[in-house]
Amino acid sequence: MTISPGHIELERSIDSIRIGSRHRTDLGDIDMLAASIERQGLLQPITVTPDGTLVCGARRLAALRQLGVRRLNVWVRSGISEQLTLLLAEQEDNALHKSLSPTEAATLYREVKVLLAEDASRRQEASRFGAEQEKPRSDGAATVAAPLTALNGDTRAQAALFVTGRRSYTTLERIGELQRIAADESVDEALRSRASAELALIQNGGSVSSAHHRMSTHAAVLELERMAADPTQPAGIREASSMGATRVLAAAPLTPDADLERLAQEALARAKTATKSRKVRLAATTDTKLPVRSFVYLWSDLSEWWLRYDITELSAQLTDEQWEEFEEILAGTIAFAKRLRALRDTSRGMAPVSASR
Repeated sequence: MTISPGHIELERSIDSIRIGSRHRTDLGDIDMLAASIERQGLLQPITVTPDGTLVCGARRLAALRQLGVRRLNVWVRSGISEQLTLLLAEQEDNALHKSLSPTEAATLYREVKVLLAEDASRRQEASRFGAEQEKPRSDGAATVAAPLTALNGDTRAQAALFVTGRRSYTTLERIGELQRIAADESVDEALRSRASAELALIQNGGSVSSAHHRMSTHAAVLELERMAADPTQPAGIREASSMGATRVLAAAPLTPDADLERLAQEALARAKTATKSRKVRLAATTDTKLPVRSFVYLWSDLSEWWLRYDITELSAQLTDEQWEEFEEILAGTIAFAKRLRALRDTSRGMAPVSASR
């Protein structure tokens, strides 16, 4: 046994070392590391707690097991006791060797954020009840974790700095939200499945921002479809929801992720404020003009619409209010078409078409 500042070095059975729950799931190329250890030996010992829980060195431990090593010298850190301190040691090991994947980093970030908040709360309670005066050398934090208490700013920024070395947490928060949805059994199965698919794309190098836009769009479309199928909703809301979902799905193949999300959110907002009154619905939507592509998709959807309905059935079942609404829309459409045709003809140097056309 060798005693050095901060740790004790002793021989231990490799099978007695407990891995426990760790944030790294991909250990990378173990064969190359094993070959290096076989040539040069273990240059940096594995670190464990007094009860044999691995602190850092998961990849080295896997390589040694692959080489058939049964016993090895380890460093025992008696100061590693609290969960936050263990995370600090694990992250230090990750930083020195193989970086965490985006999803691994988000998982670690979420746990560190909670622990930092709890640690801050404990220090606040200790200060409130005079614990600092009674024990001036202790603030409730573990020795290794204590330097983090000097950081200023939001807990999210502190946790992001710990995990990535930067204070920006937006990407980690977005991945965390996808992880939460994928794991929440109370969430709609279609939404959970989409979240899992987006996480897989991120794990393979996909854009987190694009995944966030797609997930938001998917959630909005599902909500529109739910509202459209809900018989307890007013007819105006069901109609607006159905039309909104159709437009978004039609636009999806040719629209950038961010623009499609915006289109979906606008459709959802319009649907939620729709009523039975057509005039009220129009007043709520004319402030924001839709893009040209929305016009194109709308009329593509309406192509030969008159062939899709039984005119005898419509004549028998449409109410007076529904017929008046149809005539109002038809009149507005014809007037709009005349103005649009005149502008197009003028821009092309053609003579304006007569109003009777």
